[in-house]
Amino acid sequence: MRPTWREARPPLIAAALARAQAAPSGNWYVVGASRDLPEGSQRPLGRTVAGVEVVAWRTADGTLVAGPGACPHLGAPLRLSPVRCGTLVCRWHGLPLDGAPVAGWHPFPAHDDGVLLWVRLDALGGEVPLERPVLPVRPDPRTAVDAVYTAVGRCEPEDLVANRLDPWHGAWLHPYSFVDLRVLEAPGSGAEAPDDGFTVEVSFKVAGRAVVPVQAVFTAPEPRTVVMRITRGEGVGSVVETHATPLAPDAAGRPRTAVVEAVIAASDRPGFTAARLAAPLLRPLMRATAARLWRDDLAYAERRWALRAAGRFPGSGAPGAD
Repeated sequence: MRPTWREARPPLIAAALARAQAAPSGNWYVVGASRDLPEGSQRPLGRTVAGVEVVAWRTADGTLVAGPGACPHLGAPLRLSPVRCGTLVCRWHGLPLDGAPVAGWHPFPAHDDGVLLWVRLDALGGEVPLERPVLPVRPDPRTAVDAVYTAVGRCEPEDLVANRLDPWHGAWLHPYSFVDLRVLEAPGSGAEAPDDGFTVEVSFKVAGRAVVPVQAVFTAPEPRTVVMRITRGEGVGSVVETHATPLAPDAAGRPRTAVVEAVIAASDRPGFTAARLAAPLLRPLMRATAARLWRDDLAYAERRWALRAAGRFPGSGAPGAD
């Protein structure tokens, strides 16, 4: 393979990361996949976002509701409480929560985009709130197959975003999946280069020596999201959304971040209709592919954070800058 280290200039990657961090998020954070909370579920979803306990569930009509994860009565963990007919009932003393303010408990704005669940935490984000999360254009859900993979790493959100804004590592770190990777355009690499995206030409390995060449563009629409969109080749319009959500630190005080990656695949081939019918069988395979890639990419992100924490990172950025 051709070395790419000269092209993957640290200042160029750092500048792309800085632009992403300067974009508005409206204080929205991804807390899970829409399928994590099916309609009629009798169990809520519990997450801790940057130390803020969040509980989410669906009302009787399927509406997503979210709010503080501690019961306002005596602090019981609401994530362990049952949902009865759309009402969350605290298992300590039976306080019912239907999503409306009660006893000092106030809901958080929540949004279900059909693939991912979002919660708006204004006190945490500190930005001007937005009515809805900043979402990229996606394929028509009626003609697409989606799968969501989640993993957790000891790093900060910026380390995960920086990994995705370094497309040059792809064929070197993931030789089992990518070959012939070339970055055609990068922000700041020339007069005609885009301001906010990386255009990449790469071949995905399918089986044996079979590969599928595509062209894709990586963009960061908000500080904790990077989107890869296929613009030429097989699956035009398909997207891979990588979302980074800060969690509570571990027992040693090291930061922890969840990577929530949504793969939304589409194709105009006639046979893709059969693939959509087989979506329940395809999703585990799609998640397994993402898991293999993220074993390497989480190691990249964790190493980046460890070097920043020790003051030894060759690029720019200090821990806590996210």
